Amino acid sequence: MKPIWKWALIVLAIILLVVGGVLWYYGRNWKPILETKLKEAIHNSSDGLYTLTYDELDLNIGLGNVTLRQAELIPDSAIYQQMIASKKAPDNRFHIKVKSLKVRRFSLWDVLRNRTLRIKSIVLEEPEVYLWSEKHAFNDTVSNDPKKTLYESIEDVFTSVNVRDVQLDSVKFTYSKIEKGKSSNIKLDKVNVKLEDILLDKDSQHDSSRLFYAKMIDVHIPGFAYDLPDDFYKLRFKDLKFNSKDRSLLLTKFAYEPKMSKSAFFKQKNRNITMTVLKIDSLSVENIDVRQLVEKQQTIGSIVRLKNGTVDLSNDTRYPKYPKNKIGHSPHQKLMKLNSIIRFDTVLVDNVTITYYEFSAKYGREGSISFNNAKGNLTNVTNDTLTLHKDKFMRADLSAKIMNSGNLHAKFSFDMLSKTGYHTYKGSVGAMNATAFNRILRPLLNVELKSGNMKRVTFDMEGTDHRNWGDFRFDYNNLKLSLLNEQEKGQAQTSKKIVSFLVNQIIINDSNPDANEIYHVGKINYRRDPQHTFFKTLWQSLLDGIKQTAGISPEREARLMGTAEKAKEAAKNSNSVLKKTGNFIKGIFKKKEKDEEEE
Repeated sequence: MKPIWKWALIVLAIILLVVGGVLWYYGRNWKPILETKLKEAIHNSSDGLYTLTYDELDLNIGLGNVTLRQAELIPDSAIYQQMIASKKAPDNRFHIKVKSLKVRRFSLWDVLRNRTLRIKSIVLEEPEVYLWSEKHAFNDTVSNDPKKTLYESIEDVFTSVNVRDVQLDSVKFTYSKIEKGKSSNIKLDKVNVKLEDILLDKDSQHDSSRLFYAKMIDVHIPGFAYDLPDDFYKLRFKDLKFNSKDRSLLLTKFAYEPKMSKSAFFKQKNRNITMTVLKIDSLSVENIDVRQLVEKQQTIGSIVRLKNGTVDLSNDTRYPKYPKNKIGHSPHQKLMKLNSIIRFDTVLVDNVTITYYEFSAKYGREGSISFNNAKGNLTNVTNDTLTLHKDKFMRADLSAKIMNSGNLHAKFSFDMLSKTGYHTYKGSVGAMNATAFNRILRPLLNVELKSGNMKRVTFDMEGTDHRNWGDFRFDYNNLKLSLLNEQEKGQAQTSKKIVSFLVNQIIINDSNPDANEIYHVGKINYRRDPQHTFFKTLWQSLLDGIKQTAGISPEREARLMGTAEKAKEAAKNSNSVLKKTGNFIKGIFKKKEKDEEEE
């Protein structure tokens, strides 16, 4: 071997010995230095609120690996109380446990030369995260004292920190909200979190493309279930997926429903209040403004999609109702009263069926009316006054099959800035057989439509908190009603037929245009009952149009009452005919298909 190669090998051996000696030295001596600096950085950055503990720290300088075993980040309750007293306490506190925390492939050379820390990956095994949220009024006020940023807390140690990947698998997460001394908890198991390209330096906090200093945060929560504090309802979903880079949120198999059966719900409530069951196969939000959501709790996005679901609303008239003043509580007015900003450009609805059920105390049966396969869109869905000053109307354009038969198309427009709740609604119902409505008429009114061809319904309406007005048109023919009241003792079967005959021949036109070729148009001017909800008022207004187009007037009702008296004299054992006729008239034109919802 030539001398030059001998010298080269000798030099290489010396270098390896030096590097090995350096690594050995720093491996032995940097461990206590690293431990001290790590604990010091956490203590200083949290103003003494948090302490880091662990059972073991393994440090391999050569490979750039650090492992913490049985590590905990523990909040100090005494320090937190002191921070509350000095009005410096954060609203949120954490307690974090991990079986092991593995830091892989960091460069000691960068730390020594530039005070920069670059890490390839961090993996947390079996992490447990406890979060306490306690709102403090002093955090809502603007402080003149500048808050120390996370970078300012570590700049004495590092000029920058960069982590390429962070992985948290099967996280156990517990969230406790403390309000007025009471705590409500949400627990999640098997949460998976992935973060990419975390950068902490003097400029990264101002980078709008980052969330919590990361270029991407991906969260997956499977199998969530939560009992709401009201003791009646629960929430659940199969999967929640959130990606900060895509700015997307996806919920699958979402449900909001009672924790008990329908009969148990009303028995426990002991009042006739609307029971709601909401189920959606897929709910997604696009282009979420994540920064606004995190920093200001504002929910802002471009498109919300609701696909394949059901909304069931139920009432039970066997229980008492406690009327309340509903003025100012319409859906769009409730949106304006929310404490936080909501803004969506468009909400798309696809294949959602809405059904209203009511159990009749009088007849002991349940009737229902459904709007099947509802689809359409809502636009400018917001309570942000700055946005509404540019366009003050929230709009809805929806279609459905009423009773899974006739095609319903309706357009709503809500003036969100109106002090009187101004809104408009117009639409149409296509051809259908009127007997489809027996599903609600027979159980609730004990009456049925024997026949009836609905050719077309159109309406064009305006409304406020106190009044609804507009035009209503209803084209139909061959309309026949049949009264189904059971015979009372001593009443002849003839009386029921007489009442049905009177209704069909005297009070209701069997067609529009009627037999005299007169076309009846409903000119609606309906004054709202303050105890009626928005939807009940809408229905009562359209019902007024139905009565007018069917040719019903007070004069015709008076004629019916007079003729019924003669029929009563002619029919033996029919003492209750007049009473039944009067009750039927009142019932059929006052009864709603969708009863009042408690708001």
